[in-house]
Amino acid sequence: MPSRCLGSALVRIGCLTFALLASVAWLTTQVDAEESSLLPDEQRWIEEFESARIAGIAKAMPSTVMVFVPGGGGGGSGVLISEDGYALTNFHVSSPAGTYMRCGLSDGKVYDAVVVGIDPVGDLALIQLLGREDFSTAEFVPSRSVQVGDWCFAIGNPFLLATNLQPTVTAGIISGVRRYQYPSGTLLEYGNCFQTDASINPGNSGGPLYDNDGDLIGIIGRASFEKRGRVNVGVGYAISGDQAQNFLGCLHSGRVVDHATLGATVGTDEDGSVRVTNILSSSDAYRRGLRYGDEILEIDGQVIQTANDVQNILATFPSSWRIPITYRQEGTSVETLVRLASVHRGSELLEKMKSALPPPPPAPPKPPASPESDDASPESPEDSNAKSSPDEPEQSQPDNSKKAMKDAAGEPVPEIAVNQIEVREGYANYYYNQLQQTKFIERLRRQFEEATTDDSVWKINGTAIPVADNQQPSEFQLTIGEGQFEFKIGNDVERLSRGDELLRVVDEQRDAGILACLSALQRMLAIGPKQFGDTYYWGTMPLSGKRPLRDTVIGIHSDLETRFLHHPESERLEVIESIAGTDTDPAELWFGTDNGGIPSTMQLRYGTTTVLNLQIDDWSVEQAGQPQAPDAPINGDAS
Repeated sequence: MPSRCLGSALVRIGCLTFALLASVAWLTTQVDAEESSLLPDEQRWIEEFESARIAGIAKAMPSTVMVFVPGGGGGGSGVLISEDGYALTNFHVSSPAGTYMRCGLSDGKVYDAVVVGIDPVGDLALIQLLGREDFSTAEFVPSRSVQVGDWCFAIGNPFLLATNLQPTVTAGIISGVRRYQYPSGTLLEYGNCFQTDASINPGNSGGPLYDNDGDLIGIIGRASFEKRGRVNVGVGYAISGDQAQNFLGCLHSGRVVDHATLGATVGTDEDGSVRVTNILSSSDAYRRGLRYGDEILEIDGQVIQTANDVQNILATFPSSWRIPITYRQEGTSVETLVRLASVHRGSELLEKMKSALPPPPPAPPKPPASPESDDASPESPEDSNAKSSPDEPEQSQPDNSKKAMKDAAGEPVPEIAVNQIEVREGYANYYYNQLQQTKFIERLRRQFEEATTDDSVWKINGTAIPVADNQQPSEFQLTIGEGQFEFKIGNDVERLSRGDELLRVVDEQRDAGILACLSALQRMLAIGPKQFGDTYYWGTMPLSGKRPLRDTVIGIHSDLETRFLHHPESERLEVIESIAGTDTDPAELWFGTDNGGIPSTMQLRYGTTTVLNLQIDDWSVEQAGQPQAPDAPINGDAS
């Protein structure tokens, strides 16, 4: 019987279990009893249920990770989610280890592991176990399908007891959903999480909460304890699988990821409605028309019933996501898209991380070091394989400075891990960001292969299709190259040549904003992310509020921030966003294509308004008369 059906039969299970136990007791004292009080179908049902639970645990056990901080200074649990070793755990578990840790699996083997990305606000960390490409993995179930009363079990490393690499299993039910746990400052916030009575103790942190079929419900993170002693009272919490998957793309970026805010506060009115009590005029929500007193109806398709619902749902989104919101204003419902801002500004999150966490448990005394203990581990076959990987970043040449890396116990970090660690301010591990940047530019140049040269001038011709009733179709011509940018539509001509001019037309939300988007595209194709400006892989985000999540790279040049959004399956560039500042809408250039190569259509949008709709007849590439050096800025660059 499927486990989901069991949730609605809890009372029956309890009655049947009680009846079974009662029957066993009765049989003990009534040796002359002739038959059980259970009907044959009921007996068979219980046996099938118990068999399914045991099979679910056996299925889940191999994907459970036991995390150990080198030197014995703490640890916790985790869960593998990909065959190449990516695993989720808590930020507060990985933090004491720094970038390198050791992880054990139920197969009795210990693996080197490195931190990939961290989410200190939501208490998540992505790590990668090294040395294999065929790890057992767990599969997420949709969080909305998890109901109060569903059976569940936690597998992990409570009190770091799994020194024999055999994790502990505790069982229980989902005893609450959509729970909210207040953060410490602005870190370690648990929104929309699951509550369970399965025993959760220190060391279970970061580990998986599975359903009865052995599929992944969420990531365990905290528990409520009796105040005067760390006594479990059967109230543990798990970060929802939906939230974890929202952040996965960002965690793969190797960044320190921030959470989102609406830029408004809400409260519950006397009539039970949830209404805006304050709103920042600089927020995108304000630009989309949301005002004081408006009633919030839905966020990302989820119905809002209480003010707590707003906090709960927003806590599950990374910053900069654009999500659908429905609100009621003066009796009229408004559906719109809102870009969420970051909770923290600048380096504020990094500063809070430094003092937010308690120190790790004291490490046990070290045994006397042998003379050979300072030597680096000999290179293994896995090391050689890692170096020959096609995804290896360009800077993967031997770096003598990395040989001196030490783990949390002060011992040398093995070379297999050293090769996948790149320290950079603001990142958890810049190595993984470089990997994604390489994939991005390869995809981009593959799509625009015919237009990728160092010294080219683009000539794009076609027809402008009316976007308003008072417009007529007209011809257009775009010229991009040699530091000159021209947009001719009908009899109107706009010529720009400086970075500050591109910034200005975007800020003023003019048609010429298309020049800013196309010039950024040409620059990225010609010189790549390493020379474009401050460029990094951001992660994944929805496109206009819709999934699948798009891979997103950000490049900043001439004070203009450009976002490149790729479809994860077709790998086609779908949208370029040029952002002049936080107080105005970005210029969005949407590409349409018939064959995945050079676009056949372009749309320019600001906010939710389309200002240009262009049908492309010809996209030609000409050699520039006076080619620029690859790293030269555009003429008159204001940067």
